Amino acid sequence: MLGEKKYGIIALVLALAAVGIIWIVGLGQTGEQTLQAQAQPQNKDTIMEYSKLLAQVAYSINDRYVEKLDPKELGYAGIKGMLELLDPFSDMLEKKTFNRLMEFTHGKYEGLGMTIEKKDKYIIIVSPMEGTPAFRMGLRAGDKIIEIDGKSAYGMSSEEASNLMRGPAGTKVTLKIKREGIEEPLDYEIERAVIAIKNVPYYGVVGDGIGYVRLSRFSEDTGKELKEAIRELKNKNIKGLIFDLRFNGGGLLNEGVETSNLFLDKLDKDKLVVYTQGKKPEDLIKYFAREEALYPDKPLVVLVNEGTASASEIVAGAIQDWDRGVIIGDTTYGKGLVQTVLNMPDEVYLKLTIAKYYIPSGRCIQKPEKSKKNLALASADEGADSSKAELKQDEVFHTNGGRVVYGGGGIVPDIVIPAEKFKPIEIDLERQQLFFDFAVRYISQHKDLPRNFEVDDRMISDFKDFLKEKNFTYLNQVEISLQDLEKNIDSEKDKDSFTPALSELKKVIQKSKEGDFDNSLDYIKKAIKRDLLYSLYGEKAYYEEILLKTDPGVKKAVEILSNKTEYRKLLKG
Repeated sequence: MLGEKKYGIIALVLALAAVGIIWIVGLGQTGEQTLQAQAQPQNKDTIMEYSKLLAQVAYSINDRYVEKLDPKELGYAGIKGMLELLDPFSDMLEKKTFNRLMEFTHGKYEGLGMTIEKKDKYIIIVSPMEGTPAFRMGLRAGDKIIEIDGKSAYGMSSEEASNLMRGPAGTKVTLKIKREGIEEPLDYEIERAVIAIKNVPYYGVVGDGIGYVRLSRFSEDTGKELKEAIRELKNKNIKGLIFDLRFNGGGLLNEGVETSNLFLDKLDKDKLVVYTQGKKPEDLIKYFAREEALYPDKPLVVLVNEGTASASEIVAGAIQDWDRGVIIGDTTYGKGLVQTVLNMPDEVYLKLTIAKYYIPSGRCIQKPEKSKKNLALASADEGADSSKAELKQDEVFHTNGGRVVYGGGGIVPDIVIPAEKFKPIEIDLERQQLFFDFAVRYISQHKDLPRNFEVDDRMISDFKDFLKEKNFTYLNQVEISLQDLEKNIDSEKDKDSFTPALSELKKVIQKSKEGDFDNSLDYIKKAIKRDLLYSLYGEKAYYEEILLKTDPGVKKAVEILSNKTEYRKLLKG
C-alpha cells in the first residue's frame, strides 16, 4: 500500500495551480481578519522546475503503477504529504470539515466542547469549554488523546479527530487519554450534547465591590456581550475588576483587539495591541486600540492558566505590556500563529500558517516548536507540560513602564498560581461520573435543598454508601507500579518466592488508600456541591456559591484589588 509520504510532493503542481482568494479566519486557532489578496508563488523559476518533475512523477505513477489508483486519493495523499513538512496547524480541509470548523464562530454544534490541536502525531486538548461535557468530565488542557472509540488517534489531523468526537446529542464517545503524571491511560465515556457556547457565561460582584467577568471565547458577539456586562458592573460602582480568561481557547482576532480596547485607552495616540509578522512585507499588520476605553483606569486583574490561548493571550499580553493590569495564574498555552485559508478547486480549502502574533513588547506569543511536524516534538512523558512556555533568561523584554517580562512563548503571569494537581481518587470519581449520578439520586430524595446548602457529614456518609453500592474502585500510582512489578515477576522461574512479599505489600497499599478519601475530602465536598447546584439552580449558582468563594485565583485577585498599595507596587515592578 502506498503511504502518504510517498505521495508527499507529487500534487504540488495541483496546489500551485489552484491558489485563489485569501482571507484570514479564526477557526478556533488564532484569529480572524477580512484581508483579501492574490496569492503569488515565490521563487517562481525554482518552483516551476520542480513542478515539471512533480507532474511527471504523478503521471508516471498513474500510468505505470501495477495497481489501479484513484486520482483523487493520489492527489489528496500528495497534498497531505506536503503538509507533513509544515507546522501542526497547516492542513487541507474539505468543504464539510471547513463548514464544521466555522461553526465555532457562530456558537452552536453537537459534540463534547473542547478546543484541540495536533502536535507532531498526537491530538492535544488545548482547552475544554466551561459548562460542556468535556469540562464536566474533568478533561484538562494538555491531555493527549490516544484513542477515539477504540481507533488510534496517532497521526490523525485535528479535523479528523473533531469529526469522530462530534455527533448527535445523547450519543456517547469513548476516549483514551494520556495525562502527565499518570502512568496508565485514562478511559472516558462521554455523552455528547448540544454545545451552545456562551461568550460571557457569568458576571457579578464578589467581595467588597469587586466586579467579576468570565469570558469563555472570542466569537462574533463577544465585544457586544462584554460591553453590556462591564457597563452593568460600572453602574454598581465597582472599585476593581477581575477579568477571567482561564480555559479561553481563543477565537476571532478582531474581537480580541476590540476586547483589549475596552481596557486600553487610546489617550492622545493609538495604542498597539498586537501585530503579525511573516515572510512577506504585507504580512506585517498592526492592530491598535483606536476608541475610548470603556474601563480605562480602575484596578484590573486578568486570570489566566494553561488553557488560555490565542486571542485571549493577545488580550492578557497587551494588558501586561501596557502595565494596565496584573496578570494572575499559570503560564498560558503559547498559541500565536496566523492562518490563511486559500480557496482551492474541488471544494477544498488549504489552511496555511503565514505569520505569528507579537504583542507590544515584541514578545512572540507562539511557543517555539522543537521540530517540524514529521519529527517528535516531545517524549511520551512530557504530555501536558508541552503546552507550557519554556522560559529563557536571555529572552528579556520590558513593559511600557520598564518591568521585565520573559519571552519563550505564552504569557507568564505577574503572580503565579500553579495549576491544581488532581489525585487518582478524584480523577476516577470524575471520570466515572459518580458526582453527577449521586446528585441525580440525591435531588430525587431532597427536592427542597436550599441554594446556600453546605455538604455536611450526613451527605458525605450518603455519598460513601453510594460509592459502595456502585462498587467504586480505583488504582493509585503505587498500585499501578505494583501491577508492572507483578508482570515482571511472572516471567521469573522462582516467581512463587515473591508471593508472600507481594501479599504484604498489597495489604500496606490497601491500608494507605483508606486515607485517600479523607485527604481529598475538600475536593469531594466541592464536587458534590457543584453538581447539586448545577442540577438544581444552574450555572449562575455554581459561580456565586463555589467559584467566587473558593477559587484560589479569584481569592488572590480580590486580595490584590483590595490593596491599592500592593496593586501599584506590582505594576511598577
